[in-house]
Amino acid sequence: MSKPSYRKPEGSKPSRRSFLAGAMGAALATALPATAQAPAVVKRKRPLNVLFFMSDDMRTELGCYASRFNVHTPNLDTLASQGVRFDRNYCQFPLCNPSRSSLFTGHPPHTTNVLGNSDSVTKLHPEFMTLPHLFREHGYTTLRSGKLFHAGLDDHAAWTDFCCDAESLHPTAVETRLNIPRVQVPMPDGVLPVLPQDNERAAHSDQLLMLQGNGEGAGDYKAADMAIENLRKCKDVPFFIGCGFSKPHSPPEAPQRFYDLYDPAKLTMPPDFAAWPTVPPGFPKAAIRMRNADLFIGRGATPEEAQQVIRAYLASISWVDYNLGRVVAELDALGLRDNTMIVFVADHGYQLGEKGKWSKAGSLFEQGTRVPLIIHMPGAVGNGRASTRIVQSLNIYRTVAELAGLEIPAAVEGHSMVPLLHNPSATWEHPAFSIWSEDGKTVHGTAVRTEQWRYAEYGAAAVNGAMLFDVHADPMELTNIADKPQHAKVREHLSKLISDYSVPA
Repeated sequence: MSKPSYRKPEGSKPSRRSFLAGAMGAALATALPATAQAPAVVKRKRPLNVLFFMSDDMRTELGCYASRFNVHTPNLDTLASQGVRFDRNYCQFPLCNPSRSSLFTGHPPHTTNVLGNSDSVTKLHPEFMTLPHLFREHGYTTLRSGKLFHAGLDDHAAWTDFCCDAESLHPTAVETRLNIPRVQVPMPDGVLPVLPQDNERAAHSDQLLMLQGNGEGAGDYKAADMAIENLRKCKDVPFFIGCGFSKPHSPPEAPQRFYDLYDPAKLTMPPDFAAWPTVPPGFPKAAIRMRNADLFIGRGATPEEAQQVIRAYLASISWVDYNLGRVVAELDALGLRDNTMIVFVADHGYQLGEKGKWSKAGSLFEQGTRVPLIIHMPGAVGNGRASTRIVQSLNIYRTVAELAGLEIPAAVEGHSMVPLLHNPSATWEHPAFSIWSEDGKTVHGTAVRTEQWRYAEYGAAAVNGAMLFDVHADPMELTNIADKPQHAKVREHLSKLISDYSVPA
């Protein structure tokens, strides 16, 4: 497979003046189908700004997504009511670096060759133009705080002022480790033995932290503080400002008042809850990674302890919502909302005890790959509505660049979601794909999601098994119907979609 490349437009970097002249009104005029009932083109005094939020390890446990835990997320719920909420958005890889590399380059993981958390996409592919870098090339001030690219693997050339590194956000908050009773749950056959590195990870990740006050001094609070400061710096210039929150990534962390929102005794376990990673009958062994990587590392979970951990995870989400609300409030206070596109997305999903799994790594299930996505584009006809169409995070690059009126590198993949921002129910026939690599070198599993089906193959041509779910009849993915004769034609069709996706074996 040849490597897609980015060819810089002819001539040098456009001047701010020439870009302003070309971009006025482009945000609402680009790529609308002839039948779309778009509002009159807005004559903007300057190019459309972008405020780009990301969260880490956040599945669709938000109030606006009808969370079964009744999660308290008033700021994200408000944003969703103002923009378009995408109910079925999927990441391309259930792990931080591959997912973020795909999102910010507009190329799937098997094109970026980023299949683990160690490789830098900008070093592997210096010819790729990342999304914030594209905005910088078009005269924008580009600033960021917190985690956008994976830690330590940022695209330094994308930012006009690289002032926010990991050290500057090193937590200084006062925190308390919550001690909850730990019961030794016997390890069943088939679970991988505990390794020394498991114990090392557990010492850091497998704990619950309670912050004092509103969490001042903690990483996500400081990321919001810096985003607020960046907005103030850029109030008079076109900007792309990124703000990345590290929560609810382990260890779960939030001030006490967010813990107090949830009664652990009322948090119900999923029907497929298991103490340890468990391959249910009828499922391929390759479908479940037999070692948890984020929570309950090297130990089993009782329902009571699981409730405490879920409570902490939800509290972390509510705290992210609080910090995001602080940034959006500043955007409004500066009078910038009418000229700023807001994007909120997570890098990947998460399993909270479903099939005994407490992480994202290795999950090609719905909870591991489905992520929240909210886009508020000023003037979009579809604002205030939700789209149930199948979309993927790979589409974000093309969508955001198109809305801003930027020239998009020809090799960028994905499909623009601009039509869905104006008509969330528009015809849309593009499936979503996610892949997994166990060793960071070889693709071990590929999943495809359509309106009705989730199908995954493990190994080339499903040599290590397959999963098929009718997501309407079995939303919790409790029964694998891949080998049912009545679904043979469906499986054949979905298998061809995966083959056409061109993931190398």
